[in-house]
Amino acid sequence: MSTATATVAAPTQRVLSIDILRGITVAFMILVNDPGNGNVSYWPLEHAEWNGWTPTDLVFPTFLFLVGCSIVFSVGSRLKHGVPRRRIAWQVTKRSFWILVINFAMRLLPDFKNLHHIRLYGVLPRIAFVYFCASMLYLVSQRVRNLVIAIVVLLVGYYAMLRFIPIPGVGMPGRDFPFMDQYNNLTAYIDRGFNAWTQTHLHTGYLYEKYRDPEGWLSTLPAIGTSLLGVLAGKLIRSEEPAKTVRTWLFAGGAAGIALGYLWNIWFPINKNMWTSSYVLLSAGIAGILLGGCYWIYDVSQRQKSSHVVRVLSWPWLVFGSNAITAYVMSSVWEKLLGLIRIHDGSHILSPLGWLNKYGFEHWGATANSSLAYAIFYVVLCFLPVWALWRRGIFLRV
Repeated sequence: MSTATATVAAPTQRVLSIDILRGITVAFMILVNDPGNGNVSYWPLEHAEWNGWTPTDLVFPTFLFLVGCSIVFSVGSRLKHGVPRRRIAWQVTKRSFWILVINFAMRLLPDFKNLHHIRLYGVLPRIAFVYFCASMLYLVSQRVRNLVIAIVVLLVGYYAMLRFIPIPGVGMPGRDFPFMDQYNNLTAYIDRGFNAWTQTHLHTGYLYEKYRDPEGWLSTLPAIGTSLLGVLAGKLIRSEEPAKTVRTWLFAGGAAGIALGYLWNIWFPINKNMWTSSYVLLSAGIAGILLGGCYWIYDVSQRQKSSHVVRVLSWPWLVFGSNAITAYVMSSVWEKLLGLIRIHDGSHILSPLGWLNKYGFEHWGATANSSLAYAIFYVVLCFLPVWALWRRGIFLRV
């Protein structure tokens, strides 16, 4: 980890729309991951069970889309200043490695001896692998045509593998069993095989779900496509095109992504669990439209005429977005550290957060409202240390 210190005003020299949308995304990610009662919630705050999507299913791909946008500015600026590609590749490798280290440290906290039951997949590992692969592809070529070819190969290739590669002992998808079956699909087969290998040879590992993992190996390929679509958006923002042209192309590209996603949905259903190619196009399209709106509000209109209302509304998201990984890590650290404190209420042993939820938010019953209220409280709790870093001009960069 390295610490970049700057004045509080420094982030205004950045592309505000990327930081703000990233902040909104991370806050929403914490909101849906930490409900007071996991059994009672509003449907927009839950994942789709299989095919289809909810607003919650857009959170992670939006973050990866913004990772791609950021690659253009971080890697592109180094290339512009003459930094050797080999050195940039080494920096990208180190950052990816440290994201993995942070992930496993979070998993093992507070018992670092518990190595026999640890999930090797997850949000941070996917971010690390997608960031690494997208950055390397961008280092190889910054030409739009080559990036588009890479996206097409990833998305079409992923569909072809799932549709036409038979699963050993099961048969051919669409002929011997339904295509996109929850249990019998190539991604789940690879996840189960890799998990069996790690349990045998490394004596660790488990899947998020019994037969598959939503952040498994094969579905990382289309996730790289998500980030590369963000690279295209970042190149557009970084170009010398007029602001109105940038906004128009972000909106038009987003609308095209949504339309193509729904068209492909006919043959390859939109599915977050398998990160299908139609899901990539849909989620990137929505992310592009959201980025276009933020770009016009915060990077164009705000700089043309400073609006106090706009600054106030953007402030919490800018704080979250400036230290996004730190905010996400805090969502796990708070729960685990406070879980070390035990409170006896006469019939149960609770953590401070469990006690607060039971006797505070759920005092009148476990409802969707109480679950949402607790989740909002937890977002604020994670915001506080990030705000403290912001006030001191400290931005943690992995």
